[in-house]
Amino acid sequence: MSRNIALKKLPKPRQHHPATPPPLALPDLSPSLSALTPTTTAAAQTQLTQLTTLLKTHLKKSPIAITPEDLLHFLKSRLRHHPTLSHLDFHLFRYAATLDSFRHDHSTFEYMVRSLVSTSRLDSLPSLLEFISSNPCPCSDGIFSCPKIEPMFRVSISSFCRAGRFDDALFAFDIMKRLIDGKPNVALYNIVIHGFVKFGKLDRAVEFYGRMVRERVKPDAVTFNILISGYCRNNKFGLALEVFKEMKEKGCVPNVVSFNTLIKGFFQDGKVEQAVGMAREMIELGCEFSCVTTEILIDGLGRKGKATEAADLMVEFLKKGVLPRGFDYLGLVEMLCVDGNVERASELMDEFWAEGYAPILIACTTLIERLCGVGRTERSVELMRKMLNEGLVPDSVTFSCLLQDMCGTGGALEANKLRLLACRKGLDSDGMMYRILISGCMKEGRRKEGEVLVNEMLDRGFIPDIATYNMMMEGLAKSKGSLAADLGRRFSSPLETETIMLLNGEWYSKDQDDSSSYGTQLTLMSLLYVLNQECLLSKAFCNSSQGKQRSIERNDAKIR
Repeated sequence: MSRNIALKKLPKPRQHHPATPPPLALPDLSPSLSALTPTTTAAAQTQLTQLTTLLKTHLKKSPIAITPEDLLHFLKSRLRHHPTLSHLDFHLFRYAATLDSFRHDHSTFEYMVRSLVSTSRLDSLPSLLEFISSNPCPCSDGIFSCPKIEPMFRVSISSFCRAGRFDDALFAFDIMKRLIDGKPNVALYNIVIHGFVKFGKLDRAVEFYGRMVRERVKPDAVTFNILISGYCRNNKFGLALEVFKEMKEKGCVPNVVSFNTLIKGFFQDGKVEQAVGMAREMIELGCEFSCVTTEILIDGLGRKGKATEAADLMVEFLKKGVLPRGFDYLGLVEMLCVDGNVERASELMDEFWAEGYAPILIACTTLIERLCGVGRTERSVELMRKMLNEGLVPDSVTFSCLLQDMCGTGGALEANKLRLLACRKGLDSDGMMYRILISGCMKEGRRKEGEVLVNEMLDRGFIPDIATYNMMMEGLAKSKGSLAADLGRRFSSPLETETIMLLNGEWYSKDQDDSSSYGTQLTLMSLLYVLNQECLLSKAFCNSSQGKQRSIERNDAKIR
């Protein structure tokens, strides 16, 4: 009994509830950390409240439980796409670093670097790089440095060089050298050298190249190409050649960019023979031509008035098999045509086409127009047929000009055949082509062929009204060798005039005034029927004679 009483007097154990984690502290929104942060206190306080609400909504953890993965997910999925708070990511990054239990790793470092670079917030980038230097990534706690350090600093150095901030670029370069294992990659030196050359600071580029050599980093072809380009830009071709020689002495094989830069520099300096010699040396060293190489050679020779020499040089390279497959000789064809050497341009196209270098469409149309201009219509037609067979469909203007020349030399039928071939290949005939062909049929007296074209033109809606149609049919009827002219010669006057008038679509007696006109106006379809059905022509003339007789009888009655 006493034992039970003693047990009852023992105090009950207290229930220990886990302490509620402290609320998430607010990040510092100091305007000095970002150029995009509003400078007014009210606006900063508003954004502070919005960011706090966003954090509480999507980051439901206490500060001691936040990991770099949580922060990175919040930055990527929530803050990055926010319309008004996305520029506060660096503030949140700095705030997270103040938490005792939090430590940034290379994932948050890399995201923050790329975010500042992509949004051009380069003023904040040096402080971030300093932070990375003083707070290394957890994976660098061992004997090796973090493998992401060099890529992060490469992005930073490149952005500084593009913006012309070379002091910041060199500052970042020096920090990176302390953090990485071994020597920096040659590409990082090339980025800085290229930045100096791009902004016209050739002396500083050469100075940094000297530092590169002193630090025992072996330059590559890109390094020498940048220096060669810098010297050529500053008209120092002698120094460019010295760099080229140094390049070969140090065992670095020149590439196509090296040769292209030097060839272009020689042309700019007026040294045409040296430029061509450099191209031949390029072949001897086994360096393949690029399309840029051929463009530089053609343009350089063309500017010196040596279009024929450029053509001969390209044919020489063609026979040696060094021209690139995408070689475009439009510029060469144009230069030859401008110089009046259309025949050479035509021969050149045939040579290249036979070797599998098909021309582009504009090269063909340019040559066709020039050939037509010098009266080489047959060669133009031959080239057009070859184009169409190869699937190269010209524009309607060029094709119409060729049809005009063909019809002008009595080749209306061949012109129409060429049009039909082009239509099968995808060319859409327009009204101008039909008018050219019909005009050619009129000149050659080809009534039937002309009528077929007129009917086709009518079906396709290229004839706006009956007057236009009648004008075309009248031209066909009066054309030399047409049916109307043949029939007209078989009758004597005055029936001859009435015959022609009947076939042209109207008949009336010229002896009567307008008020007493008794003739019958033939409709458009009646005219087509009469012209196309020769068996009814005699009936039409019979009706014409009967009408004439009735007119005479009425006139006699009036006189009496």
